[in-house]
Amino acid sequence: MNGVIDTKSYRRMAERSWLFRSVGWGHDELEWKRIVSALRLAGYDHVMSIEHEDALASVDEGLQAAVDLLSRVILTEPPVQAWWT
Repeated sequence: MNGVIDTKSYRRMAERSWLFRSVGWGHDELEWKRIVSALRLAGYDHVMSIEHEDALASVDEGLQAAVDLLSRVILTEPPVQAWWT
């Protein structure tokens, strides 16, 4: 009914058509693995920034949840040549 341009106040969260959510509360771990893999395939292997605007979680809890999830999915070692071919 309201689409992606919902202009209701964030003070009326239950009435909005969408909300910002912390990393891991919107897309699951598998989706973030896909995102990280796609970034690496595209040649990006640098910083991932966390923007926390989740009104359902405190600043500390939302940030910690994002850090916990991303620390499990971010590849930290450089890729290798296909030595098995």
